[in-house]
Amino acid sequence: MAAGEPDQAPRAVTVSLHELEAGTVPFGALEEAFGPASLGIILVRDLPERFAGLRHRLLSYASYLAALPEAELQKLEAPEAKWLVGWSRGRETLKSGVYDTRKGSYYVNCAFYTDPSLSSAPGHPSLPEYTAPNVWPAEKLLPAFRETFEELCILVIDAAVLVARACDMYGEREIEGYRPGTLETMVVGSTTTKARLLHYFPSPPLTTTSTATATNGAEAGSEDDWCATHLDHGCLTGLTSAMFVDEGASPPLLPPSPSSPLAPLAELSASPDPSAGLYIHSRASQTVKVSIPRDALAFQTGEALQLLTRGRFRAVPHFVRGARGAAVARNTLAVFTQPNLDAIVDEGRGLTFADFARGVVERNH
Repeated sequence: MAAGEPDQAPRAVTVSLHELEAGTVPFGALEEAFGPASLGIILVRDLPERFAGLRHRLLSYASYLAALPEAELQKLEAPEAKWLVGWSRGRETLKSGVYDTRKGSYYVNCAFYTDPSLSSAPGHPSLPEYTAPNVWPAEKLLPAFRETFEELCILVIDAAVLVARACDMYGEREIEGYRPGTLETMVVGSTTTKARLLHYFPSPPLTTTSTATATNGAEAGSEDDWCATHLDHGCLTGLTSAMFVDEGASPPLLPPSPSSPLAPLAELSASPDPSAGLYIHSRASQTVKVSIPRDALAFQTGEALQLLTRGRFRAVPHFVRGARGAAVARNTLAVFTQPNLDAIVDEGRGLTFADFARGVVERNH
């Protein structure tokens, strides 16, 4: 812990999907999860039975995707969308101003949740990061990848809708002037929700030379070497638990002519480096490691939700620390539920999500 005793550290609140469906999550639990003294995260258990298999398959695909030949990965890039659609590596800047090459990302617009015929949000040609169509790998390269991706995203968004409904119930009771159904309506009807399949490449082993010569935010001694400290800018971010893969023992090798879904990779029972994983900077200046169980989803607060709740629920800085000393990759899925581009997220300033998101993208890309 950065400060305080371990028993004083805030904890991640856990609720059941059944409680969310029944509308029985106590307001106190929401305040503990998202309020002023919180970690800004809630864990949801008792998910549908198909979740475990979907998670394992899609997170395995993250390694297979990152192992595609460079020429195939380039076909999946969308520079016109600032690399926020399709494949991206080395395009995002870290706190030091250098480009982040430690992770690869595959972005998908989830407008299909509202309309299966949509590949992106309509309108706003000046925001191609939301309106450019999805770029999928050929089925012959990664069979069933798109089907698996979309099915898991729909499951995550369905759960996010229920978390949003609980937040609305809180807002209607506790926040003066809060409009009923605000957050749930945004999540259900959003054409801008975006998913990010992440592959954190194995960290190089520590050596005297590498420690001495590292000079940027991804250096061997940096605690946030796999994903720099940041805030999410949407409403609720759905997260799967990370899947750690020893790619030395289980290399993601593509068969010459795959014709069926690729075999899921062997998942380590835990990271070989216990210090690796997701960390959150608490309001009390503590750095708290949060572990997401494999059978659960986590939902983090974003800056848009902070605006909508007038600061009652707050976004929190977080980062990912890499595993060291082994050829271990970390794969995970983040689903950023976001307001539609024309939605007002700050009534006092008349700020739309399009205006807000444009500023965030310009800072990071």
